[in-house]
Amino acid sequence: MSGDAVNRRKIQHIEIIQSDEGVERRKNHFDQIQLTHRALPELDLAEVDPSCTFMGKKLDFPLLISSMTGGEHTLVKTINRNLALAAEATQVAMGVGSQRVMFTNQEARDSFAIRPHAPTTLLFSNLGAVQLNYGFGVDHCQEAIDVVGADGLYLHLNPLQEAVQPEGDTNFSGLAEKIGAIAQTLEQPVVLKEVGSGFSEVDAHRAIDIGVKFIDVAGAGGTSWSRIEHHRQATASDDIGLVYQDWGIPTPQALRQLAPYRNQLTLIASGGLRSGLDMLKSILLGAELCGLAAPFLQPAMESPEAVIRVIERLRREFQTGLFLLGCKNLRMLKEATDLIRT
Repeated sequence: MSGDAVNRRKIQHIEIIQSDEGVERRKNHFDQIQLTHRALPELDLAEVDPSCTFMGKKLDFPLLISSMTGGEHTLVKTINRNLALAAEATQVAMGVGSQRVMFTNQEARDSFAIRPHAPTTLLFSNLGAVQLNYGFGVDHCQEAIDVVGADGLYLHLNPLQEAVQPEGDTNFSGLAEKIGAIAQTLEQPVVLKEVGSGFSEVDAHRAIDIGVKFIDVAGAGGTSWSRIEHHRQATASDDIGLVYQDWGIPTPQALRQLAPYRNQLTLIASGGLRSGLDMLKSILLGAELCGLAAPFLQPAMESPEAVIRVIERLRREFQTGLFLLGCKNLRMLKEATDLIRT
């Protein structure tokens, strides 16, 4: 596919998200998880410390602005710039959208070169893992990392989206071995991520076998890329994207299934998280970092300050939850064994 076609598709995705409220599935899977309130937390809220360390970098709290976009368009350049400036100002992590477009459109590279806007915080580059079956290799992965100035590489897995997408790349055969080779070769860590359908135990075992140590479960319950691609079908009668719009493993379920492997895998939670309370529950279920994307899209079109306001809201919600559970910091939260009631 040409760079112009990939670039147009990224803009179409943003337009669809803005025009169809139904792509946000709002399944609220985290609402089913009840926590143990402490009427006597024996803490001063002002002293509750939500900070963490991930991949050797200290974050103000365990938030990742998840991968969204990039390309040769003023809008996507503005979005990534505003997100990066906000991430640096608040010391949270950020990932860019798929960088495939920059290999066919040189003008798109600037949208991913965000390290000057975020010189110290944790950044992730991003490529579709399936592209390893379409000519991409370790050199492409390293170049993607270098353009961002990234601390790690996301390889996203999206078989559903590719199957529904009119121009989708659907050859996922033999992919695990190639991912393993990349993970063993790169100096920077590789994170495997779904894009809204979740990670199963079988795939977690496969990741461990090939030497991957980080998984972003990216479960069902939030933005549906299947529904987004439905809007791009050539014929109105083709509704496969709607049939599968809620397909996948909900994020809390994926975290619970993979929690026993935390001595071998570091888990990131994303997919349907919409509040600091959802983040808190994700940490209790075994995640070390929590990714959100949808809440940041509109603010990122406006200004870094608008993004910062969302981050500050999430931080307050997260810190308040720690306080109400009687946990002064994340170490206490992770050591507690009786905070989840269901």
